[in-house]
Amino acid sequence: MGMSTITAARIYKGQLAGKSGEENQLAFEHFPTVGLSKTYNVDKQVPDSAGTATAMFTGVKSNYYMLGLDSNAKFNECDAAINEKSRLDSIMTWAQAEGKHTGIVTTTRITHATPAALYAHSNSRDWECDSEIPPVFRGCTKDIARQLVEEEPGKNFRVILGGGMRQFGIQVDPGTDDSCDRTDGRNLLETWMKGKTNYLFVNNTADLMSADTTKVDYLLGLFGPGHMPYALQRDRGPKGTPSLQEMTSQAMKVLSRHREGYVLMVEGGRIDHGHHANYAQMALHEAAELDDAVAYAASNTNPADTLIIVTADHSHAFTINGYPNRGNDILGYASKSSVDVPYETLTYANGPGFYTHLASNSSNCTGSLWRVIAEEERKQATYRHFSPYYLGDETHAGEDVPVYSSGPSSHLLSGVFEQNYIAHVIGYSACIGPARVYCSDDNNVGMLRSHSGSTTVLPTKILLVFLLIFTLVSKNRR
Repeated sequence: MGMSTITAARIYKGQLAGKSGEENQLAFEHFPTVGLSKTYNVDKQVPDSAGTATAMFTGVKSNYYMLGLDSNAKFNECDAAINEKSRLDSIMTWAQAEGKHTGIVTTTRITHATPAALYAHSNSRDWECDSEIPPVFRGCTKDIARQLVEEEPGKNFRVILGGGMRQFGIQVDPGTDDSCDRTDGRNLLETWMKGKTNYLFVNNTADLMSADTTKVDYLLGLFGPGHMPYALQRDRGPKGTPSLQEMTSQAMKVLSRHREGYVLMVEGGRIDHGHHANYAQMALHEAAELDDAVAYAASNTNPADTLIIVTADHSHAFTINGYPNRGNDILGYASKSSVDVPYETLTYANGPGFYTHLASNSSNCTGSLWRVIAEEERKQATYRHFSPYYLGDETHAGEDVPVYSSGPSSHLLSGVFEQNYIAHVIGYSACIGPARVYCSDDNNVGMLRSHSGSTTVLPTKILLVFLLIFTLVSKNRR
């Protein structure tokens, strides 16, 4: 999510509150430090989410479509010897080595690219089930879901909340979900339960929100066969699916009991999916929901010991254009000329919206290639905004993405930097991973030097909030 999404989400959320919108501020826009992250993959000018998440979470840039492996590994081909040398540890592994508790929250499948980069090592992000791995490579690697429950660091996660029942081998009506099914007969829910005490599995809002977070040590919630529903379409009843803020609050309550600190990654991943489908309203509403989660986290942590980072793994081919009047509906037309076909404020450079707008032989063409869309159609959440070039899925965009931060060490995230630098700031700030050697000197334990020259106590909690991801890291107390 780039600046166009952030700006549009700001206006959209403001207009939902009855304002003109432009003057609104998102929760993270109050943060004092802003930087820019360079998102390219080792082999791609415009990245995918697997490569960008690997960079952010391991401190090493890698290739398109690969998870937790450096660029020496081969895409879609598993070579055990090469993979062993290419294996990358994530911030979750770093945190667990220092005794911290860890967890993930996402609105996507828990085996999807962004969360998977925290625990999986895979030559393809698509290998979420055993059935997706080419038969010749099934003896070389485990699928991503098995890695989550059978290998470190995933099997040690204290909180896992998101979608993906099918990847766990749970028999469920797939509905419209087009993800994979297991063919090996494994029930990974049973695997997850083995060896644990004080664990809880939930699959609806009521069970999640009634969980006794003072006693639960391991919390697993799977809310659908694949990705969770878009926020605008979810069942808000007790047997429905929780909001991102609700999942975030319960995860924080479970993890915050641990005295040695914690790391929590929370992803608002359906922002990305809305854009891929040219569903501008869906994407912006998901961004507004994420902002609610950020606001909750910020108001329930101590800014003196909490570093909050808000960023994105990549941008989208999405723009705000035209000369609409102040307060104009952000989802509306930028121009309503009586002569030409009106054009929308929010448009895409490519994507499936092309055929929604193409007039073809329609008489409703008014001298243009594009038809005039009826207002009733445009009000639908699944209405596709304009794209001048057809693709089945809209693409990512390659510009730098903003990084907002607040709290101890936030000054380290100003300026323009490589995306993989974010992981190293996390490591240094929390005194975990490779950077631990620099922050644990006998003369400097528990202290950081700020840009102003004053010393600051190392944060006991480091909260990382990404626009597609939200991560919470806590420092062990000494």
